Amino acid sequence: MNYDSLHHPYPSRRSTVYAKNGMVATSQPLAAQAGLSILRQGGNAVDAAIATAATLTVVEPTSNGIGGDAFALVWTKGKLHGLNASGPAPQLLSGERLKKAGIKEIPKYGFIPVTVPGAPAAWAELSARFGKLPFAEVLRPAIDYAETGYPLSPVLQSYWSRAFQTYKKQLRGEEFAAWFDTFAPEGRAPEVGEIWRSADHAKTLQSIAESKAESFYRGDLAEKIDLFSRQYGGYLRAEDLAAYKPEWVEPIHVRYRGYEVWEIPPNGQGLVTLIALNILKGFDFAERDTVDTFHKQIEALKLAFADGKKYIADPRHMRVKLEELLSDAYAEERRRLIGREALLPEAGKPHRGGTVYLCTADGEGNMVSFIQSNYMGFGSGLVVPGTGIALHNRGHNFTLDETHANWLQPGKKPYHTIIPGFLTKGNKPVGPFGVMGGFMQPQGHLQVIMNSIDFGLNPQAALDAPRWQWIDGKTVEVEHSTPAHLVEALARRGHDVRWSLGSGSFGRGQIIWRQENGVLAGGTEPRTDGQIAAW
Repeated sequence: MNYDSLHHPYPSRRSTVYAKNGMVATSQPLAAQAGLSILRQGGNAVDAAIATAATLTVVEPTSNGIGGDAFALVWTKGKLHGLNASGPAPQLLSGERLKKAGIKEIPKYGFIPVTVPGAPAAWAELSARFGKLPFAEVLRPAIDYAETGYPLSPVLQSYWSRAFQTYKKQLRGEEFAAWFDTFAPEGRAPEVGEIWRSADHAKTLQSIAESKAESFYRGDLAEKIDLFSRQYGGYLRAEDLAAYKPEWVEPIHVRYRGYEVWEIPPNGQGLVTLIALNILKGFDFAERDTVDTFHKQIEALKLAFADGKKYIADPRHMRVKLEELLSDAYAEERRRLIGREALLPEAGKPHRGGTVYLCTADGEGNMVSFIQSNYMGFGSGLVVPGTGIALHNRGHNFTLDETHANWLQPGKKPYHTIIPGFLTKGNKPVGPFGVMGGFMQPQGHLQVIMNSIDFGLNPQAALDAPRWQWIDGKTVEVEHSTPAHLVEALARRGHDVRWSLGSGSFGRGQIIWRQENGVLAGGTEPRTDGQIAAW
């Protein structure tokens, strides 16, 4: 990639970081350093990614946990591999059962939205296939932080406090008591700089480390999860956990201006980014900060999301083929819908035929794009007593509309928001990238990739640039750093543009690009406590 490392057109607190032996980029400094420590011990990028991911469940529990899901893209030995470690709905849970019980929509909290967690299985699977160091050694930094504690960083504390206030109002049953015991032991959220520790979390991570995650799916931890679920009328059972295995999948991509942009296939929503890029590659963009650029990006994204929300589901239940949605003919058909005025997006008819992101790289050429999440902040509000396992609420993305591809069925995986990204050029790796944040993620991927490819921004500037976020209909939110004249011009084109009060909803991203000489260049998100750790 060609870019000017000294060119910072947007307010930034950081410069692009360069290193040659290894690099870890993520949203929490202690986790980044944990991954770096593994690299320095002789581990590879995969070992570092696992160590960072496990540590993030301790040092950023506001966005992920042991009871969440994960996805990964791994570049090694000249090939890109995809891992889908999202879990299915329990066998006892179905849309029919909920509707018979009078439930009209899937709630955010409690046992109904809890699906089988995949994160521990992802760590073990990655380690077994590509890791160099013993699995127990790789999890040691996470265990140490859980045992001895760590001081809360500023952005982390703000999310923790916000979650506490929400949960205090909404979580009424005794099944939620363990969440407050674990994450608010003093009856409040910890303060910035205050030490938080969790002995239960440490014991659970130790058990996962020693058993290579077997205890979580077919051992003592599985029994505790089963018992907790049964005690409070939940649907998750030991049999669901025992049957679970993460899936190796073939990544999907589109060619965009000489590069290949890669995503995990459905049930992830990376397809939305690829559909939008396929539409946008038919336009020429001279400058980033123009109303024409913003307008076309937003319109393409809206059209892509309309398709994604209608068609993305567990791939066994999808009603259209990926090839149809990503064909040039379909992209041209959708491109013709974009005019000067904002559209109300509708899905097309193709011709038949709370999250953490991290990326790592080592001096041997291995690179990892990894993402894991409990979905909405801490997730379901449920913590398995005595374990520190916060169960996610990913099942909230199922629908109770039996005509929809994402209709809730036993053993089915839901529409998934978390997506890792990867960039190659001519079958050579450029590197991993990602932007976490619910339905912002494909929007963040789109903007970061275009910032990098179309507008030549260095990794840090590509992340610093102000973002927009499509909400629904014609409504778009923009960050306050967006130039006012662009906002006014978008409004004149029919967009319902709103200034956002903060930047938290616009995602938190990381980038590592590998230069032709093997040097690594990394950027980290200014909207969080993120850090690049390198040597």
